[in-house]
Amino acid sequence: MPSKSSTFETAEARMNSITPPPTEALAHVVVQGLEAVKAQDIVSLDLRPLTHAIASTFIVASASSRTQVEALARSVEQATSETLNERPWGVHGLRGGEWVILDYSDVVVHIFHNEARAHYALEELWGDAPVQHHTSN
Repeated sequence: MPSKSSTFETAEARMNSITPPPTEALAHVVVQGLEAVKAQDIVSLDLRPLTHAIASTFIVASASSRTQVEALARSVEQATSETLNERPWGVHGLRGGEWVILDYSDVVVHIFHNEARAHYALEELWGDAPVQHHTSN
């Protein structure tokens, strides 16, 4: 039977060997997942130049219905899982249908019903961040 210290060292070695995907690759796959289910007004906010930002990138998108909010979240989860073997650290707000946050640590995805997005105005809150608008193909 392995000792507790060797078990801990093995777990620690496994944790250290996991390399998260680069922020840009993760953000790209998130946008693909949003586009696959026809998200509206997809915007990436680059928070890296800002002091005290809680992530490197916020990706914000809108949906026209509560059903689409959930479908967009599921599409992003599927795309990141299949492409990068990456899962969100947390998913919040899914039950209400007005908004969902998918937290991938360095990339945070905000999916809002149109009215909720106008109410929360994240783009204004992080107004100093460089913005990239994504257009669906």
